Amino acid sequence: MASLPIDTAKFTGIICAVPPAPRVANRETGQLRVDRETGRTVYQVGLCLMAGASADVVNVSVAGEPAGVQLGMPVAVRDLVATPWENEGRHGIAFRAAEIRPLSAPAPAGKGAGQ
Repeated sequence: MASLPIDTAKFTGIICAVPPAPRVANRETGQLRVDRETGRTVYQVGLCLMAGASADVVNVSVAGEPAGVQLGMPVAVRDLVATPWENEGRHGIAFRAAEIRPLSAPAPAGKGAGQ
């Protein structure tokens, strides 16, 4: 099925709701899932996507560990796509991103005139 790009600029905020964790490919052996293109370990991050008065938490896969991403932290997401899937009567939507990174902290406010 086709992947559908998601315009993350439409969200009023994206926050890490579940910290990054490596995805397991085989629960019996503990083997981790590896990205076919890069060979890097695939991580899953729970993101709270906020738009107006609504919010949804979705699990997003990304190749490589998202450095610095922690619980409750605002993040930036690059190239987010949704891919519908169906397997043996089950179905859902898989989310994947090229990158998840912390938003840079705002610069500290300097002293204004007269202070």
